[in-house]
Amino acid sequence: MSPHDPHFVLSLDQGTTGTRAILFDLRATPHHLISEGKKDVPQHYPSSDWVEHDLEEILNSCEEAIRECLIKAKKKFPTFKETQIKTIGITNQRETLCIFEKNSGKSLRKAIVWQCKRSAKICEDLKKNDLEKKFQKKTGLLLDPYFTGTKIKWILENEKTISKKIKSGEALLGTIDTFLLYWLTGGKSFFTEPSNASRTLLYNIREKKWDKELLTLMGDIPETSLPEVIPSDSLFGKTKGLSFLPDNIPIHGILGDQQASLFGQTCFTKGESKCTYGTGAFFLMNTGKSPVLSKEGLLTTVAWDLEKEGMSYALEGSCFMAGAAVGFLRDNLHMIDHVKETGEIKEDTEAAPQIYFVPALTGLGAPYWKPKARGILLGLTRSTTKEQIIKATLEGICFQVEDLLATFKKESGLELKELCVDGGATANEILMKTQSYLSQLKILRPEILESTAYGAALISAYGSGFIKNLKDLKKQKTIGKIFDVKLTQEEHEQRKEKLEGWKKAVSLLL
Repeated sequence: MSPHDPHFVLSLDQGTTGTRAILFDLRATPHHLISEGKKDVPQHYPSSDWVEHDLEEILNSCEEAIRECLIKAKKKFPTFKETQIKTIGITNQRETLCIFEKNSGKSLRKAIVWQCKRSAKICEDLKKNDLEKKFQKKTGLLLDPYFTGTKIKWILENEKTISKKIKSGEALLGTIDTFLLYWLTGGKSFFTEPSNASRTLLYNIREKKWDKELLTLMGDIPETSLPEVIPSDSLFGKTKGLSFLPDNIPIHGILGDQQASLFGQTCFTKGESKCTYGTGAFFLMNTGKSPVLSKEGLLTTVAWDLEKEGMSYALEGSCFMAGAAVGFLRDNLHMIDHVKETGEIKEDTEAAPQIYFVPALTGLGAPYWKPKARGILLGLTRSTTKEQIIKATLEGICFQVEDLLATFKKESGLELKELCVDGGATANEILMKTQSYLSQLKILRPEILESTAYGAALISAYGSGFIKNLKDLKKQKTIGKIFDVKLTQEEHEQRKEKLEGWKKAVSLLL
């Protein structure tokens, strides 16, 4: 065992393409990542633009990831026992809709993933009835199939058997956090918290409750089918009836993945921000104790709700395709065998301003919000190489993030000088250098890349009372590497040309 008395926190990070279980020792200085288990989650595409997850496969991935994590912990510390886990934190892909049986907790159908576009027409119809401003004022969100509420409305209109079960109270609705919590506690806990609830188009972020008018507009959703919303650092329940964890381990914190990343990056003060490069890319800025409605296509969301401090809000910009664009090169185009290969191309490989890839493979997110947009690859010639297409893909990710940063600058009036980043894709140094080059910012990559899982561990430890003061956490943050690309005047002109070319490419797509 380590030389000090450890404080083990297990973080369960259920993402779009995989699940991670990470054990942290939060008594160590700096905090130590002890062990990690991870399992992929299969994607299901029942129709064009539809994306689903099998909830049984998600549960299996969680169990396998936790088992692997604990086995590795025992190899590192032979005296480690599962009973030494003080608390569990959960973080999850947001907006994904789970429908499960009240009595058994079994899923009634595959989950409808946040990327799914099946409810696009519902959004269009609501917009035609001039309802978007009402939804934005109450929820901070725009009408887009991205969010959970329109997915529920689609189910109520198209799947009669499940619709009847929802109306009768036999079926429960929730995002991934609620489903996992129900499973981990043996059906004892049916809760969510505001960072996830605020992504549903059903939760009033000002009044801090499910909104009856919005529930009616989304198909008369019964409020009893939705989980109770409690603070993010609450005691959500205790483990029960699991073969891989002992009973009675408290679950003390839950946050949606992007809010967990913001917490893990210790962005506790108004104006502090981060960008996570995962399946998509997500930029969040803490806006303090009051929600700020965007006029430029950004989202207003709950950052977290703490029992002592109350609610904090954030502005968010979302790109739907980041790491998933690289996965597209591997899985669909078979240009690479492993995502690591994209970080091995020559740094001087040229794409823009000749070649552009706009990776709108599941629509365009902020600031455009065009769910029907589709990806385009421009500027190909007979001499175009695979390496150039790879570079165009990395640049496409960075151009999208630069669009978000420019929008935030316009919205907030703040001049960013540095950007905190995290997520698996930030291990790609060419990607990080490209972002620094295009955005002319100092890019700060932390020692622990998985800020999402780390944030879940921190809020769980805070909820349990082990961490007393949020300010103390900033002392624990360690920067692993800084990317800061400086340009000559000639290079600035070249950069400007590339950015103008990107705008033309997006205009052509739109």
